[in-house]
Amino acid sequence: MTRSVAIIGAGLAGLAAARNLAARGIAVRLFDKGRAPGGRLATRRADHAGRRLQFDHGAQYLRAAGADFAAALAEAGAAPWPDADRRVGVPGMSALPRALLGGLDLRASRHVGTVVGEPGAWRLRHWDAKEAKPGAPLPATPPEEDGPFDAVLFTIPAPQAAELLPGFAAALGGVRYAPCWTVMAGFDAALPLPDTLRPEAHAIGWAARDSSKPGRDGAAECWVIQAAPAWTRAHLERRADDIVAPLLAEFACVAKAPLRPPAWAAAHRWRYSLLEAPLGAPFLWDPAQRIGLAGDWCLAGRAEAAWDSGSALAQAVA
Repeated sequence: MTRSVAIIGAGLAGLAAARNLAARGIAVRLFDKGRAPGGRLATRRADHAGRRLQFDHGAQYLRAAGADFAAALAEAGAAPWPDADRRVGVPGMSALPRALLGGLDLRASRHVGTVVGEPGAWRLRHWDAKEAKPGAPLPATPPEEDGPFDAVLFTIPAPQAAELLPGFAAALGGVRYAPCWTVMAGFDAALPLPDTLRPEAHAIGWAARDSSKPGRDGAAECWVIQAAPAWTRAHLERRADDIVAPLLAEFACVAKAPLRPPAWAAAHRWRYSLLEAPLGAPFLWDPAQRIGLAGDWCLAGRAEAAWDSGSALAQAVA
């Protein structure tokens, strides 16, 4: 009988699994290296010249084909943009995971470095996320430890899960992501462009006037500019500060006109952004070890796939 579950990763898959298990009376604790739940449902905020700027620098919008995910988005207050088929969080994308988290137990800003113990009595050792980075040696400082847990679920990107779970590495080896460099830029005046741009065969994969979304400050001219996979791979290991100018130059090419320099700009690298090769199964679950994995990488590169994967794993665990 499952009484307690630890979930590493508080994105949509982790939240779906946690809500499903909690509804069955199972004690759940989520761990995430971010300061808040959501993963790629993220919003960056900045202050400039007395104005509050904000940018949805990860997922730009969500679609719901199934009733379960549609109900979750409605519960979280998602609003249509830029058309009736797509939904965004209000006043930012990060509002959606915060609403879906509700009263669930989340340990934020924690990097889980090791899982010790045995099936039915797993313990997690974790560090402050500012001290520990994925792929880097664990800090010398003593970790905190939580547990025991009857089961542990991993709802993080497949490459990160493989580092923690060598026994699953072979199963995860075929999963492949494309990375994405994203530039957030605030301008002092409106750009003569449509609210969304998706160029074909270009260095820019997507650009949007983020301030046109519902619940935003429409007087602020905030743009999110996301590079296509090929451009990102060619510049993947460059410093974030060195990405802003060349990606804005590509944006000017899309605009087909010179652009005034932004009043504020920053770049963010998503190493695991667009799913290119999925697992091909809704989840992985080892009932003997009481360890499971879920995420959009199981099914398809859509937010709803992450939700469906987490829900399906929770049902198997329960």
